[in-house]
Amino acid sequence: MADRKTLKLNTQVNLARPTAVRMWLVFSCAFLAVVQSAIGDSGASLAVAIAALVSAVLTELLMTSTVHGLSKIQDGSAAASALVLTLLLPNYIHPVYAALGAAFAMVVVKHSFGGLGSNWMNPALGGWLFIRFSWPQAFAAALDGSADYLPQTASAADQVIRDFLNRAVFMFMGAELPAGYIDLFSVQSPGIIADRAVLALVFAVAVIAAFEISRSWLSLVYLAVFGFLIRMAGDPNVWWNGDVILAFLSGGTLVAAFILVVDPSSGAKSAPGNMVVVVIAAALSMAFRVFASALYGCFFAVALVNALTPFLCKLERRLLYSLNPAGNFTSIENAVSAESAVSKRAAVSKRGAASRGGR
Repeated sequence: MADRKTLKLNTQVNLARPTAVRMWLVFSCAFLAVVQSAIGDSGASLAVAIAALVSAVLTELLMTSTVHGLSKIQDGSAAASALVLTLLLPNYIHPVYAALGAAFAMVVVKHSFGGLGSNWMNPALGGWLFIRFSWPQAFAAALDGSADYLPQTASAADQVIRDFLNRAVFMFMGAELPAGYIDLFSVQSPGIIADRAVLALVFAVAVIAAFEISRSWLSLVYLAVFGFLIRMAGDPNVWWNGDVILAFLSGGTLVAAFILVVDPSSGAKSAPGNMVVVVIAAALSMAFRVFASALYGCFFAVALVNALTPFLCKLERRLLYSLNPAGNFTSIENAVSAESAVSKRAAVSKRGAASRGGR
């Protein structure tokens, strides 16, 4: 029987793609969202992205070039973090703040803990928190004019697409899509860049799932729990009247679900551990958004869960992981097979000894 020095569950840290491939794919997906947002704000979103990107790459280069040359730049982690940070920022925030946040993300969040894979929080999220709490007035001013509700007046495109969907799809379901939801895919008012580029993010989500950049099943668990709780308690006045579609398409929910909460570096290392993490993150996201009136509550929720990750990983080590006598991690199945093989060899040896003794 396997002893306590055996790994009981396989780890979940290995993903389908190499780190560099995943990072550059994330960068490309985020860049598409930045472009969509920039089309409607005369390039303001692009300026924020460029500032964050230049700052992150130069900071990474200064910190790693002496030992690693350009290899750390080529893996795309700094570029990806810069673009993800851009998605979390208001499109009209001054680019200097984006540059400062990106530098903080690289120096403090990423490299002070040992570099890529050792950070306890997603660097982009750490940079966002740094900007949000260091310059709250500038952050709020950049969001002046934004809305956390459906547009009061639907655009002509919204009306055309909505009428088509109601006739072709929702009529057979006995439902009707209200005005304004189509406009959420391309918001023109000020807001964080992720909320202004939902159409590009939906495409990005498909790419992330298709190329297995992250564990998409965790993202779906997060959305399922978050959506259920929003539907149940999203309307403070009436139970089971929360607007799930609005919650999914605003407040940076898609970025939180498919990039932040599933970051393998800052998450748990087992399937059960990750399940616990995303369920807690989803519940906190709903609580921050509904009861604390924080539209971007999902970012605070993921940050809080990241802060608890070392404790959760410690529990994982106690409950799920340990070293075998050789000092290596192995699965319980392999341990049982090896133990069975040892037992068989011992039995054969005993039979052989008995046979020789009989002769």
